[in-house]
Amino acid sequence: MTVHFIGAGPGAPDLLTLRGRDLIASCKVCLYAGSLVPEAILGHCPPDARVVNTASLDLDQIIAEIKTAQSQGHEVARLHSGDLSVWSAMGEQIRRLKAEGIAFTVTPGVPSFSAAAASLGAELTLPGIAQSVVLTRTPGRASSMPKGESLTNFAATGATLAIHLSIGNVDQVVADLTPAYGADCPVAVVYRASWPDERILHTTLATLKDTLDQDITRTALILVGHALQAEGFSESCLYSADYDRRYRPQTADSPWASWSHGDD
Repeated sequence: MTVHFIGAGPGAPDLLTLRGRDLIASCKVCLYAGSLVPEAILGHCPPDARVVNTASLDLDQIIAEIKTAQSQGHEVARLHSGDLSVWSAMGEQIRRLKAEGIAFTVTPGVPSFSAAAASLGAELTLPGIAQSVVLTRTPGRASSMPKGESLTNFAATGATLAIHLSIGNVDQVVADLTPAYGADCPVAVVYRASWPDERILHTTLATLKDTLDQDITRTALILVGHALQAEGFSESCLYSADYDRRYRPQTADSPWASWSHGDD
């Protein structure tokens, strides 16, 4: 018996990996975070599957569901929104499973910042403007921020910031970022990226609070950085006519493909 943690993506049912789809279809038990995972994804479950919305369950109850499935010899699909590597609470579940000797796998999903960037039609890393993306958040009820992981510190890098779980803290976002980025720095707020009711707001740090719709109180990502509206950026060397391509692999199966990527 194995628990399969599956990133269900940002919201659109077809932004689910083929591996994730096939694993869901193979499991007799499906535990899903109902507040964020669309019900359409549950259509991949077997007709006789036990499907449990874990939105109202605590960690002990979730593990109890898994142990019940184990006693019955059933595989478990554990669905979380977006990708499991950030803010999924997967780590604490895996710690419990290891203690119980229960096997698990992890299947990645499309993260919300990637879906938001796609909706914007934006590349978040542009030559000479920004070459890093910082995924972060402000302190909230569920989690505090470790010392040193402040918006002020991240702003000093000039990177593009993808600020999650912080739509209720826009005053702090503006106050912390304006000194480094400037009041006219571009900001995009993407509400429910890839969902049918997705909304996009283009604004600046100076006008963010006044632009924000009052009914957007959760499930929104704040993107900040000059790469969002940059026009005069340099072209990368990747497709330059005089770029030395002797070490670029010609196929994904070439010997160098495992380390050569991006603008190498």
